[in-house]
Amino acid sequence: MAAPSNKPPAKKAYALRLDPAVHAAVERLAGAELRSANAQIEMLLREALEARGIAVERTKTPRRGRPPKA
Repeated sequence: MAAPSNKPPAKKAYALRLDPAVHAAVERLAGAELRSANAQIEMLLREALEARGIAVERTKTPRRGRPPKA
């Protein structure tokens, strides 16, 4: 049996087809808020879910840099 991993699950890849006008608007908004289009779409989805009363917890992100000395 494999040992449990301390790594959070990888992000889920998903092909998304958007109307070009919607994609352009997302890119403009992302640029104005200094985010990638992907991060902007995720943020918009989280806001929409929250507005509908659906709580989505954030997955822990891995710490960057050197591990602490033992």
